[in-house]
Amino acid sequence: MRQENRRSFMRKAGLASALAAADFTNLNPWAKGANEKITLGLIGGRNQGRAVALNAIKDGAEIKTFCDIDDEILRKVGAQIEAAQKRSPATCKDFRKLLDDKDIDAVIIATPDHWHAIQTILACQAGKDVYIEKPLSQTIHEGQRMRDAARKYKRVVQVGTQRRSATHIRNAIEFATSGKLGKICLIKAWITQLRESIGNPPDGTPPPGVDYDMWLGPAPLRPFNPVRFHYNWRFFWDYGNSELGNQGVHMLNVAMWAIEKMRGLRDCLPRRVSSNGGIYWLDDAKEVPDTQVVTYDYGEMMLVWEMHSFQRYHRLEGSSAGTAFYGTEGTLIVDGDGWNVTFKSGEPGPGEKESGGSHAADFLACIKSRRQPNADVEIGRLSTTLCHLGNISHRLGRDVIFDPRTETFGDDKAANSYLTKEYRAPYTLPAV
Repeated sequence: MRQENRRSFMRKAGLASALAAADFTNLNPWAKGANEKITLGLIGGRNQGRAVALNAIKDGAEIKTFCDIDDEILRKVGAQIEAAQKRSPATCKDFRKLLDDKDIDAVIIATPDHWHAIQTILACQAGKDVYIEKPLSQTIHEGQRMRDAARKYKRVVQVGTQRRSATHIRNAIEFATSGKLGKICLIKAWITQLRESIGNPPDGTPPPGVDYDMWLGPAPLRPFNPVRFHYNWRFFWDYGNSELGNQGVHMLNVAMWAIEKMRGLRDCLPRRVSSNGGIYWLDDAKEVPDTQVVTYDYGEMMLVWEMHSFQRYHRLEGSSAGTAFYGTEGTLIVDGDGWNVTFKSGEPGPGEKESGGSHAADFLACIKSRRQPNADVEIGRLSTTLCHLGNISHRLGRDVIFDPRTETFGDDKAANSYLTKEYRAPYTLPAV
């Protein structure tokens, strides 16, 4: 795997600009006053990027430039942004042009997972703060480099795990780690959902107005296929991180929140991981499991992820997407709607309904204050690492032994091969 710096990346991709010669290491990170409007760029706007951008506009920011590889998305979402902020954003298809603009304070990145690392590192080097959609990275190595870039260039990097900004979930974590549940021996996170078939269509031609080569970026060169494109890309290993990275990272992030508080950031990753599951539901083009159970062994406790993509009628613990903390004295269940406690006596304990909290507002506040956001890059990196570990075990078809200190698999060459990935030139990972 080869790395390069931002300058060589820009030259080889054919975008010589003033940015390629700039030195961003000495930018003043305290550039915005408390009452100044924050100017954002949006990279990828079809789905979650659109939602985050509109929330940021509600919270007082402005989208100056909107980048997407699809003309239809630029037109449709651009009109929604214009209606929300009463000003039409500039548009482009190459995110590097957006990064050239020194008037843009920060970027929202909501591209497919395989682009996250390159775009985030280049944005940090360009002096931009970053809101990066979940999961943070496509490999463990990428997550480390993204964290390193945020720290080196003194950037605010918020990961799009919105439950970190929910007040009721923060309160649930405080209770779960207070000792009132006794010793927590098991934490469980899950989702029950119904995925429809994506079919098995033949390869075809990219839609008019789509820059397919830029969409592929660092991913392997393949003929265009409609189910490997908008949204459904997440079901393929070239671009996504399976349902673990797509859905699981939200609930596992809540579990990690408690583990961090109980064990500390330096000791919140497991030592043995076992994934069991497969494609049991639909015979279509998907490559990732539709049914899965992953166990993470911490020595004195276990974390379990359970995913059903074949049903949504039978909720686990009364929730379709939740996290549970099982202690010797009681159990706490938390999801997007609230939390509740049941003690071992059977008596109900405290609880709380969903009480709001804006992830976008937290990001904007951090741009001004320079404090770490609720879902700082290192928080998101550790939670995303749980997803990578489960995927590696699944793809190998066996347990893996992980060293949390070195973040490697020791002498296990097959497992270590998944720590990194290959990048299609010229879209290689920038050096930090």
